[in-house]
Amino acid sequence: MVRVETPLSYIAERWTPSARTARRAALTAVMVSVLIIVTGGAVRLTGSGLGCDTWPKCTDDSLFTTSEQGLHGAIEFGNRMLTYVLSAAVGWAIIAVRSVKPRRRGLTRFAWLQFWLVMGNAVIGGITVWVGLNPWSVAGHFLLANALLTVAVITWVRIGEGDGTPRPRAPKPVRDLSWAVVVTSVVLIALGTTVTGSGKHAGDSSDVPRMPWDWTAAAHVHAVAAWVVCALAVAMWVALRVVDAPVDTRARARDLLIVLLAQGAIGYVQYFSDVPEILVALHMLGSSLMWIAVLRLALSLRERPAVTAADADVPAPAAGERQEHAPAV
Repeated sequence: MVRVETPLSYIAERWTPSARTARRAALTAVMVSVLIIVTGGAVRLTGSGLGCDTWPKCTDDSLFTTSEQGLHGAIEFGNRMLTYVLSAAVGWAIIAVRSVKPRRRGLTRFAWLQFWLVMGNAVIGGITVWVGLNPWSVAGHFLLANALLTVAVITWVRIGEGDGTPRPRAPKPVRDLSWAVVVTSVVLIALGTTVTGSGKHAGDSSDVPRMPWDWTAAAHVHAVAAWVVCALAVAMWVALRVVDAPVDTRARARDLLIVLLAQGAIGYVQYFSDVPEILVALHMLGSSLMWIAVLRLALSLRERPAVTAADADVPAPAAGERQEHAPAV
């Protein structure tokens, strides 16, 4: 059978990145994923959501923004261009992960999943423009961006681990508590879109539809969810000390508490100060940092050693080969 060489396999055969290089590539994808979330919020907060009239072009006649569209067009078009920066960062992560020796197919799949999420969210972004910034499509656009951030963080963390069977680093009740933190954080982020979707920052100066409920009520429900996450995070911090969990895991719990305190303070200040744009932008950044902290805490509660021949119950692979396993977080 003739082996077809792809550009990725060509690079992988001739280059082996260090573990540090591969992790930096994955971290770059994480950082740009956060950047695209924050700049996407800036588009909405400056009323530039319809700065470009259509998609994928900026106008019916031009791929690029025009002088007639002014600052709003430049902001919206600039955010679209950041998608290419994000694609480059994800592409760099894919190349680095694919070139790691021995080859790690499961990790490569996580890297490729980032690419497909970027492409999918670009399409949803275009649909959002077509439907005139419908708040439901805007919410979906934001949530899919967070899905990309999730996979990027998992890829980044997994590069520093092996592919063996996960081993717990804390008792099951503590691990279950960490999953409660994850689930309630997802609910918190989703509820945040209901506050945005019913609030004053519609993304455009024209009459853009809003979600059909009172903004104040949505903000109160969001705040209740935030207090639940904070309570669970405190319980997690205490539990990890009671069971004498590893130092790095306790540090992850501490980091989460710090981010939650800062995020809560920003949230309450923006609520009582008529939701100024700069504080909303900081709150969106805080949302991303909170989610990263939640994921790192959950992932630190298990360890994944390198796969050995004894683990796989098969003869040791020949030099340059590797026994592959299905991806698992």
